[in-house]
Amino acid sequence: MSDIYTLKTPRDPRSCVVFNSPHSGSNYSADFLESSELDSLAIRSSEDAFVNELFSDAPEHGAHLLSAHAPRAFIDLNRDATELDPAIVQGAKRAPANPRITAGLGVIPRIVGNGQVIRRGKISMTEAQNRVDNYHRPYHNCLRELVDQQRSAHGMAVLIDCHSMPHKSLEAAPLVRGKNPDIILGDRFGASCDRWIVESVTRIFTKAGFVVARNAPFSGGYITQHYGRPSKGIHALQIEINRALYMHEARVERAETFAEIRTTLSEVTRQIALIGPFSTTLAAE
Repeated sequence: MSDIYTLKTPRDPRSCVVFNSPHSGSNYSADFLESSELDSLAIRSSEDAFVNELFSDAPEHGAHLLSAHAPRAFIDLNRDATELDPAIVQGAKRAPANPRITAGLGVIPRIVGNGQVIRRGKISMTEAQNRVDNYHRPYHNCLRELVDQQRSAHGMAVLIDCHSMPHKSLEAAPLVRGKNPDIILGDRFGASCDRWIVESVTRIFTKAGFVVARNAPFSGGYITQHYGRPSKGIHALQIEINRALYMHEARVERAETFAEIRTTLSEVTRQIALIGPFSTTLAAE
């Protein structure tokens, strides 16, 4: 464990899968909260609260689990380190059209959920660079090392990027057999992960009782895009879980269903952790 992240490693690292939770961090410093326009509850609205707990059994199933400590409102680890927003960072250059920066969701976010502004005024470029150097860079150094280590040890690596989505966001999601999805899998429309892996994960979630959709409205963020290199044996797949399944969104509290969902996801995690080179052979037959 470090001050930046928690890395849980399996005693028996038999899986090529790495589970990653970059948005579940909830360590809000007093200085950061004091500088914000938002109260201690509102500022958590873009946090993937408790997602690291939902997948916490990964090491028991032979897979690694990496989770962030820093909150998304402070620094977004699912963004490129260069995605600096000139509206919040003093001296940042205006980049070519970037929808994430335009929306206020760069590496140093300007807003949290529901478009709520985090602070008035700008932070210095020095402060922005300190956040990148002290949080973003070490986190991604660890994630890169994990992925490369798994590929070297197993011949392939599967990165499962774990997130949660506000229930309201499902208004933009397509219905699946007349139902709103519980899970949305993002593979950048096939660019970040081989199809057989996506289909395997879809079957696992479906068998567990979840309604699964793909790529709409979430096809995968920076992590999925940056790490997913199927031609080089590295597959990255984003998982978005409907928050309403396991938490009270407005209060950012675990719901009465939390323990049940966590137990179900432990079995899902176990089955995903079985994906590997042997599965590739079976898929080809």
